[in-house]
Amino acid sequence: MKKYFIILAVFILLGGLSGYFYYKRTPEVSYKTAKIERGTIISTVAATGNLSAVTTVQVGTQVSGTIQNIYVDFNSRVKKGQAIAEIDPSLFNASVEQSQGNYLSAEANLQKSKVGLADAERTFNRNKKLLTDGIISQGDFDAAETAMQTARTAVKAAEGALAQTRGLLMQSKTNLRYSIIRSPVDGVVISRAIDVGQTVAASFSTPTLFTIAQDLTKMQIEVSVDEADISRIQLHQNASFTVDSYPEQTFRGKVIQIRSAPIITQNVVTYVVVVSVDNSDLKLKPGMTANVSVEVAKKDDVLKLPPAALRFKPKSKGDDAKEKPAGAAGQRPAGGGGPNGGGKGGPGRGKDRSQQVYLLKEGKPVASPVKTGIANNSSIELVESGLKEGDEVIVEQIGGDTKKKAAGGSPMGPRF
Repeated sequence: MKKYFIILAVFILLGGLSGYFYYKRTPEVSYKTAKIERGTIISTVAATGNLSAVTTVQVGTQVSGTIQNIYVDFNSRVKKGQAIAEIDPSLFNASVEQSQGNYLSAEANLQKSKVGLADAERTFNRNKKLLTDGIISQGDFDAAETAMQTARTAVKAAEGALAQTRGLLMQSKTNLRYSIIRSPVDGVVISRAIDVGQTVAASFSTPTLFTIAQDLTKMQIEVSVDEADISRIQLHQNASFTVDSYPEQTFRGKVIQIRSAPIITQNVVTYVVVVSVDNSDLKLKPGMTANVSVEVAKKDDVLKLPPAALRFKPKSKGDDAKEKPAGAAGQRPAGGGGPNGGGKGGPGRGKDRSQQVYLLKEGKPVASPVKTGIANNSSIELVESGLKEGDEVIVEQIGGDTKKKAAGGSPMGPRF
């Protein structure tokens, strides 16, 4: 029995030594490579915004009253001047009748005043001749002249009263006309905020009853662009975007406006960029969230380098511990401040930078200096280098210290 225990102990010892030397050995190092290709690179700035009609009119009322009729509803197409709602006109009709009566009365008073003026002028002219002949006294002549001046003043007052009542009559007729709410533009009703029987008051501010989009075949997106990327946006640049309703379809647009007014939210400065959109098929609706990419740079027939090649750095013994802080910072993707990085909008600010990549020669990585240009999330332009199309650059190291670290990283020891 003792003999078996000795044999078992020998096998355990040999197994332990084999495992120890297996995991202490230097793992075989291999490298993953990618080819340099030639093609087109498009650098973009990404942002989000909401679709809206180019012209949206909020229709209100200038008079108060009770809604008697509504002639349109959501999505109704309307023409300019078309009646879309009506306020109960009873009070306005009564006001027009009253103003009409006041106007006629004032007109009659004016005519009466003119008749009185004509009589006073005749009396004045007659007394003037009689005064010359010495038939009447100067006092009688002066009284006739005073009566004539008074009659003229009465005519002026009557004319003023007539003008005032005419204005009140026009106001009453205007209010009656405003009791019928009409569309100010051709378009589509996208919002209705009233119902029949509801009372609207226009005492202090005009209430919004309808919202009409003038033309839904032409829409726009107001996107917020970060201050770090706004310098790259120019008028007439092409843009593409997607919406959640059609995730597999890409829509096209064009930058038509760059607003200079800053929008500051929690110390983050953005600027509004307006992108025009053709919506002839009416698939897009106001309010949809659009994920927009503005094309800020494009180069054809250039050498393209994988972004991972610029981030790669050969690792030797002890490099993991020494370069951990630098490695954490250096692992940022090309779209967010990496090589030629461009902040939120992606890389490719058009400024060349000298860097280096590694080629695999005789099984070992060899550095090669390069100068890069514009970039996007998938490729970076090679401006100057000793590389050519088809050359393979290292993008990842497999094995070496990286494998050993992963094997010994568990506090419970290696797994058999």
